Amino acid sequence: MVGKVYIVGAGPGDPELLTVKALKVLKEADVVLYDRLVGEKMERFLKEICREAIYVGKGSKENGSVRQKAINELMVKLAKEGKTVVRLKGGDPFVFGRGGEEVECLIKNGIPFEIIPGLSSITAVPTSACIPLTHKGKSSTVFVMTGRNLDDIGRSALDGTIVILMGKERIGEIAKRLIELGKDKKTPVAVIENGTLDSQRVHFGNLENVGEIVKRRVKGVALIVVGDVVELGMMFNSKRDGSSQTSSRPP
Repeated sequence: MVGKVYIVGAGPGDPELLTVKALKVLKEADVVLYDRLVGEKMERFLKEICREAIYVGKGSKENGSVRQKAINELMVKLAKEGKTVVRLKGGDPFVFGRGGEEVECLIKNGIPFEIIPGLSSITAVPTSACIPLTHKGKSSTVFVMTGRNLDDIGRSALDGTIVILMGKERIGEIAKRLIELGKDKKTPVAVIENGTLDSQRVHFGNLENVGEIVKRRVKGVALIVVGDVVELGMMFNSKRDGSSQTSSRPP
Protein backbone atom coordinates (compact mmCIF):
# COMPACT_ATOMS: atom_id res chain seq x y z
CA MET A 1 0.00 0.00 0.00
CA VAL A 2 1.66 3.23 -1.18
CA GLY A 3 1.40 6.23 1.11
CA LYS A 4 0.92 9.85 0.16
CA VAL A 5 3.13 12.93 0.13
CA TYR A 6 1.88 16.40 1.05
CA ILE A 7 4.10 19.22 -0.18
CA VAL A 8 3.30 21.99 2.28
CA GLY A 9 4.22 25.65 2.63
CA ALA A 10 5.27 26.54 6.19
CA GLY A 11 4.85 30.28 5.74
CA PRO A 12 7.44 32.95 6.60
CA GLY A 13 8.57 31.63 10.00
CA ASP A 14 5.95 32.33 12.66
CA PRO A 15 4.07 29.05 13.37
CA GLU A 16 0.89 31.04 13.97
CA LEU A 17 0.93 31.91 10.25
CA LEU A 18 0.53 28.26 9.21
CA THR A 19 -2.70 27.62 7.35
CA VAL A 20 -5.38 25.54 9.08
CA LYS A 21 -4.97 22.83 6.44
CA ALA A 22 -1.19 22.72 6.86
CA LEU A 23 -1.54 22.33 10.63
CA LYS A 24 -4.04 19.50 10.15
CA VAL A 25 -1.76 17.41 7.90
CA LEU A 26 1.29 18.08 10.10
CA LYS A 27 -0.52 16.57 13.07
CA GLU A 28 -1.75 13.57 11.06
CA ALA A 29 1.48 12.76 9.17
CA ASP A 30 3.67 9.79 10.02
CA VAL A 31 6.82 11.77 9.21
CA VAL A 32 7.67 15.39 8.34
CA LEU A 33 10.71 16.31 6.23
CA TYR A 34 11.49 19.97 6.86
CA ASP A 35 13.83 22.58 5.36
CA ARG A 36 16.29 24.96 7.00
CA LEU A 37 14.24 27.95 5.87
CA VAL A 38 11.23 27.02 8.01
CA GLY A 39 13.22 28.60 10.86
CA GLU A 40 14.11 27.67 14.44
CA LYS A 41 10.75 28.68 15.92
CA MET A 42 8.89 26.44 13.48
CA GLU A 43 11.37 23.63 14.12
CA ARG A 44 10.62 23.73 17.86
CA PHE A 45 6.88 23.74 17.10
CA LEU A 46 7.22 20.68 14.83
CA LYS A 47 8.90 18.70 17.60
CA GLU A 48 5.90 19.43 19.83
CA ILE A 49 3.13 18.41 17.42
CA CYS A 50 4.58 15.86 14.97
CA ARG A 51 5.09 12.12 15.39
CA GLU A 52 8.47 12.31 13.64
CA ALA A 53 10.26 15.33 12.17
CA ILE A 54 13.44 14.90 10.11
CA TYR A 55 15.66 17.82 9.11
CA VAL A 56 16.60 17.70 5.42
CA GLY A 57 17.75 21.29 4.90
CA LYS A 58 20.53 22.24 2.55
CA GLY A 59 23.68 23.88 3.90
CA SER A 60 24.97 27.02 2.19
CA LYS A 61 28.08 25.18 0.97
CA GLU A 62 26.35 21.98 -0.12
CA ASN A 63 25.71 21.00 -3.72
CA GLY A 64 21.99 21.79 -3.96
CA SER A 65 21.28 19.34 -6.79
CA VAL A 66 22.94 16.43 -5.00
CA ARG A 67 21.11 17.20 -1.77
CA GLN A 68 17.80 17.58 -3.59
CA LYS A 69 18.23 14.14 -5.19
CA ALA A 70 18.69 12.62 -1.73
CA ILE A 71 15.56 14.39 -0.45
CA ASN A 72 13.54 13.13 -3.42
CA GLU A 73 14.72 9.58 -2.82
CA LEU A 74 13.80 9.77 0.87
CA MET A 75 10.29 11.03 0.06
CA VAL A 76 9.73 8.17 -2.36
CA LYS A 77 11.15 5.56 0.04
CA LEU A 78 8.93 6.63 2.93
CA ALA A 79 5.82 6.81 0.75
CA LYS A 80 6.50 3.31 -0.64
CA GLU A 81 6.62 2.09 2.96
CA GLY A 82 2.98 3.19 3.19
CA LYS A 83 3.63 6.33 5.24
CA THR A 84 1.91 9.68 5.07
CA VAL A 85 4.71 12.15 4.46
CA VAL A 86 4.76 15.95 4.76
CA ARG A 87 7.48 17.73 2.85
CA LEU A 88 7.53 21.07 4.67
CA LYS A 89 9.11 24.01 2.88
CA GLY A 90 9.60 27.64 3.92
CA GLY A 91 7.11 30.15 2.54
CA ASP A 92 5.14 28.74 -0.39
CA PRO A 93 6.48 25.49 -1.90
CA PHE A 94 6.21 26.75 -5.48
CA VAL A 95 8.07 30.04 -4.92
CA PHE A 96 11.87 29.54 -5.13
CA GLY A 97 11.39 26.26 -3.27
CA ARG A 98 11.99 23.47 -5.81
CA GLY A 99 8.47 22.25 -5.13
CA GLY A 100 7.91 21.64 -8.81
CA GLU A 101 10.97 19.39 -9.00
CA GLU A 102 9.66 17.31 -6.12
CA VAL A 103 6.27 16.92 -7.77
CA GLU A 104 7.98 15.71 -10.97
CA CYS A 105 9.81 13.09 -8.91
CA LEU A 106 6.62 11.90 -7.21
CA ILE A 107 4.79 11.59 -10.54
CA LYS A 108 7.69 9.66 -12.04
CA ASN A 109 7.54 7.17 -9.16
CA GLY A 110 3.74 6.87 -9.05
CA ILE A 111 3.38 8.45 -5.60
CA PRO A 112 0.05 10.19 -4.78
CA PHE A 113 0.56 13.78 -3.68
CA GLU A 114 -1.19 16.99 -2.69
CA ILE A 115 0.09 20.58 -2.63
CA ILE A 116 -0.85 22.84 0.28
CA PRO A 117 0.05 26.50 -0.36
CA GLY A 118 1.86 28.55 2.23
CA LEU A 119 2.00 32.25 2.98
CA SER A 120 4.97 33.52 0.97
CA SER A 121 7.56 35.73 2.62
CA ILE A 122 7.36 37.91 -0.50
CA THR A 123 4.12 39.42 0.78
CA ALA A 124 3.96 38.35 4.43
CA VAL A 125 7.26 39.85 5.59
CA PRO A 126 6.74 43.37 4.16
CA THR A 127 3.16 43.38 5.45
CA SER A 128 4.29 42.37 8.95
CA ALA A 129 6.73 45.28 8.77
CA CYS A 130 3.94 47.71 7.77
CA ILE A 131 5.33 48.17 4.24
CA PRO A 132 2.69 47.97 1.49
CA LEU A 133 4.08 46.53 -1.74
CA THR A 134 1.52 48.45 -3.78
CA HIS A 135 -0.11 51.78 -2.97
CA LYS A 136 -2.05 54.29 -5.02
CA GLY A 137 0.30 56.95 -6.35
CA LYS A 138 3.39 55.02 -5.24
CA SER A 139 3.50 51.65 -6.99
CA SER A 140 1.16 49.38 -8.95
CA THR A 141 3.72 46.70 -9.87
CA VAL A 142 5.98 44.32 -7.95
CA PHE A 143 9.23 42.79 -9.28
CA VAL A 144 10.51 39.78 -7.33
CA MET A 145 14.07 38.47 -7.59
CA THR A 146 16.73 36.57 -5.69
CA GLY A 147 20.15 37.99 -4.96
CA ARG A 148 21.96 35.12 -6.62
CA ASN A 149 22.02 36.25 -10.25
CA LEU A 150 22.59 39.91 -11.06
CA ASP A 151 21.82 39.20 -14.72
CA ASP A 152 18.15 38.90 -13.72
CA ILE A 153 18.06 42.64 -13.03
CA GLY A 154 16.89 44.45 -16.13
CA ARG A 155 15.09 47.69 -16.85
CA SER A 156 11.77 46.00 -16.09
CA ALA A 157 12.83 46.17 -12.42
CA LEU A 158 13.04 49.96 -12.41
CA ASP A 159 9.32 50.68 -12.15
CA GLY A 160 7.31 49.93 -9.04
CA THR A 161 8.43 47.94 -6.00
CA ILE A 162 11.34 45.48 -5.94
CA VAL A 163 11.37 42.57 -3.48
CA ILE A 164 14.72 40.81 -3.07
CA LEU A 165 14.98 37.36 -1.50
CA MET A 166 18.29 35.83 -0.42
CA GLY A 167 20.03 39.09 -1.29
CA LYS A 168 21.72 40.07 1.96
CA GLU A 169 25.20 38.97 0.94
CA ARG A 170 25.12 40.80 -2.42
CA ILE A 171 22.91 43.79 -1.70
CA GLY A 172 25.77 46.24 -2.32
CA GLU A 173 26.25 44.83 -5.83
CA ILE A 174 22.51 44.75 -6.46
CA ALA A 175 22.12 48.39 -5.42
CA LYS A 176 25.02 49.40 -7.66
CA ARG A 177 23.45 47.56 -10.59
CA LEU A 178 20.09 49.29 -10.06
CA ILE A 179 21.75 52.70 -9.93
CA GLU A 180 23.66 51.94 -13.14
CA LEU A 181 20.37 51.04 -14.83
CA GLY A 182 18.93 54.42 -13.87
CA LYS A 183 17.37 53.98 -10.45
CA ASP A 184 17.85 57.07 -8.26
CA LYS A 185 20.55 56.42 -5.64
CA LYS A 186 18.27 58.00 -3.02
CA THR A 187 15.48 55.45 -3.67
CA PRO A 188 14.36 54.25 -0.22
CA VAL A 189 15.17 50.70 0.87
CA ALA A 190 13.93 48.59 3.79
CA VAL A 191 15.87 45.58 5.05
CA ILE A 192 13.53 43.38 7.10
CA GLU A 193 15.49 41.10 9.39
CA ASN A 194 13.89 37.94 10.88
CA GLY A 195 10.55 38.79 9.31
CA THR A 196 7.35 37.85 11.25
CA LEU A 197 9.33 36.66 14.29
CA ASP A 198 9.59 38.29 17.72
CA SER A 199 13.13 39.36 16.79
CA GLN A 200 12.00 41.20 13.63
CA ARG A 201 13.83 44.45 12.92
CA VAL A 202 13.42 46.85 10.04
CA HIS A 203 16.43 48.85 8.83
CA PHE A 204 15.71 51.82 6.57
CA GLY A 205 18.13 53.36 4.11
CA ASN A 206 18.52 53.97 0.38
CA LEU A 207 20.32 52.44 -2.57
CA GLU A 208 23.41 54.51 -1.86
CA ASN A 209 23.95 53.30 1.71
CA VAL A 210 22.07 50.00 2.04
CA GLY A 211 25.20 47.91 1.51
CA GLU A 212 26.91 49.52 4.49
CA ILE A 213 23.76 49.28 6.63
CA VAL A 214 23.48 45.54 6.01
CA LYS A 215 27.18 44.99 6.67
CA ARG A 216 27.07 46.84 10.00
CA ARG A 217 23.65 45.96 11.38
CA VAL A 218 22.01 42.89 9.85
CA LYS A 219 22.88 39.46 11.26
CA GLY A 220 19.74 37.38 10.61
CA VAL A 221 17.81 36.27 7.54
CA ALA A 222 16.67 39.31 5.57
CA LEU A 223 14.16 40.29 2.91
CA ILE A 224 14.76 43.59 1.12
CA VAL A 225 12.21 46.02 -0.32
CA VAL A 226 13.22 48.79 -2.73
CA GLY A 227 10.92 51.58 -3.84
CA ASP A 228 8.83 54.59 -2.88
CA VAL A 229 6.46 52.43 -0.80
CA VAL A 230 9.26 52.21 1.79
CA GLU A 231 8.55 55.84 2.67
CA LEU A 232 5.07 54.73 3.74
CA GLY A 233 6.65 51.95 5.77
CA MET A 234 8.79 54.48 7.64
CA MET A 235 5.74 56.60 8.40
CA PHE A 236 3.52 53.66 9.38
CA ASN A 237 6.20 52.24 11.69
CA SER A 238 6.68 55.59 13.40
CA LYS A 239 2.95 55.68 14.20
CA ARG A 240 2.58 52.11 15.45
CA ASP A 241 1.42 51.80 19.06
CA GLY A 242 2.35 49.00 21.41
CA SER A 243 4.62 47.22 18.93
CA SER A 244 7.54 45.14 20.17
CA GLN A 245 9.20 45.51 16.77
CA THR A 246 12.20 47.79 16.58
CA SER A 247 13.41 49.70 13.57
CA SER A 248 16.42 51.72 12.64
CA ARG A 249 17.05 54.53 10.18
CA PRO A 250 20.22 55.06 8.22
CA PRO A 251 23.16 56.75 10.01
